[in-house]
Amino acid sequence: MSIKPGQLSKTRIAPTPSGFLHLGNVLSFTITAAIAEKTDAKIVLRIDDLDRERVRKEYVQVIFDTLNFLEIPWHEGPRDFHEYEVEYSQIHRLNLYNKALKELSDSGQVFACNCSRAQIRANNPDEIYPGTCRGKAIPLNARDVSWRLYTDRIREIVINTLDEGIIKTNLPAPMQDFVVRKKDGYPAYQLASVIDDLHFGVDLVVRGEDLYDSTLAQVYLASVLNAEAFKNITFHHHPLLTALSGRKLSKSAGDTSIHYLRAQGKKPVDVYTEIAAMLGFEENVKDWRQLAELLNGNYLPSDSI
Repeated sequence: MSIKPGQLSKTRIAPTPSGFLHLGNVLSFTITAAIAEKTDAKIVLRIDDLDRERVRKEYVQVIFDTLNFLEIPWHEGPRDFHEYEVEYSQIHRLNLYNKALKELSDSGQVFACNCSRAQIRANNPDEIYPGTCRGKAIPLNARDVSWRLYTDRIREIVINTLDEGIIKTNLPAPMQDFVVRKKDGYPAYQLASVIDDLHFGVDLVVRGEDLYDSTLAQVYLASVLNAEAFKNITFHHHPLLTALSGRKLSKSAGDTSIHYLRAQGKKPVDVYTEIAAMLGFEENVKDWRQLAELLNGNYLPSDSI
């Protein structure tokens, strides 16, 4: 897919403050910044903080510390914890999420489910929801229920991608009847992400390939909400950075966190060089632009921009 400078206007970096950022996050930020720079798109910093039980102030602060330490740019969004707290937290957009949830409720697009993850896992090791509560008619205002989206109404999903152009597909099994409102009453990730991208005017989404199913769910949800602007988003799903053992990096793996590496006295060149080494490159890498140059044609498609 050929993207010309100026064709895309805005992308986002959207970390979750449920732990310290790790090397895999930095790789994704680098890819986002590189594509944004080549397409003249602006970057908005969005902090996904609706998992209220896991959000901690130090996890939010380390987002700013990491981006500034590694000189990764952003053009819109909070610059410090105070701005985040008083203006940019997702809590301030609850009215937008609840408006979308009401629309889904009023149009009969959702049903209540009182299944726990443990119950679903017990009968389905792959954790695919079997539609247990679809026909139970549990009241949406019942206690301790989530809201799930009816997905048994056939809809073809069409997404624009940087590397493969237009893809037409269907909703995958793990996303059948996915949750749009959690049992705690807060909107689920899929719904909040759709509403936020629409709210901020995002038309380029860069994320790891592990979130490909989420992309399909979000495009599906946007079509149910008749959110035409969502059709204009271009997506890029990049491979994940993995440890030498092959395991996916996570916020619980403290030795790959930027917070830990900084405590060990590491500089930006050490962080970027370590990422490059994990990808099989032997060069010393001073910044995100130099790392992005190494990624062309693999993690970052060279022929699309």
